[in-house]
Amino acid sequence: MNTTIDARGLVKAYGRHRALDGLDLTSTTGVTGLLGPNGAGKTTLLRVLATVLAADSGDLRILGKDPHDPEGRLHIRRSLGYLPQDAGFHRGFTAFEAVDYVAVLKEHTGARARHDEVRRVLDRVGLSDVANKKVRALSGGMRRRLGLAQALLGTPSLLVLDEPTAGLDPEQRMRFRDLVSEAGHGKTVVLSTHQTEDVAAVCSHVVVVKNGRALFAGTPTELAAVATGRVWVDTDRDPRAYAGWRLGAGTYHHIGDPPAGAQLVDPTIEDAYLLLLGPQVDLEGREVA
Repeated sequence: MNTTIDARGLVKAYGRHRALDGLDLTSTTGVTGLLGPNGAGKTTLLRVLATVLAADSGDLRILGKDPHDPEGRLHIRRSLGYLPQDAGFHRGFTAFEAVDYVAVLKEHTGARARHDEVRRVLDRVGLSDVANKKVRALSGGMRRRLGLAQALLGTPSLLVLDEPTAGLDPEQRMRFRDLVSEAGHGKTVVLSTHQTEDVAAVCSHVVVVKNGRALFAGTPTELAAVATGRVWVDTDRDPRAYAGWRLGAGTYHHIGDPPAGAQLVDPTIEDAYLLLLGPQVDLEGREVA
């Protein structure tokens, strides 16, 4: 299986702060999910992979090419679909015009074929019926799907998606999962998310990132196994747990070092994720004092 992304010791600093601090990442075909708290370095990493930023140091190969080399960078960009956190569409464009503009930038020069491709990706994300609507009139979820549409132009070999489910309702997220699963068949998708259920549903590989480093890399099953023997339920809240919350049935779900005789339960990806990050991170992935 060919390696699409091979990153070794990536460093990217903003002043004294290292957003990436010697991060390693290897990705092949399929869907790789990046999990981590806010400020972990996920967006910086994705911007480096999308050739928007250059790492200060470290070794990086994307699709076998060096992004520091102009010819290599051009090859990567021609094979890339990128969804940033803010796609930045001109609000006076219609949805069709916004995606068509990106298609021109991606060197889709033949008008008829380009317009067919624009209509294809708009239909794929469920926006055909608002193709002639102005971007400023679209809801936040629609604009997010519009960003995904432009990333899908030309069926790229590598998709880099930054928080693609942000602002999507449950039905739209299900559609997104179908899109990503299809896109990852024989190609490579790297996405960041706070939704552990999205990782469980579509990712073949997951990387947990904190403070610019990779704490874990493996399959979702292997990630969940990190918390084996460290998740239990009880009728009362245990203050010794790293994290805990009340379930609908009235019992409490705990993560940490269980007391003797505790009723252990099978761990989830979310359990392992919170355990790896430690007690200083809440259930939304935010750093707490």
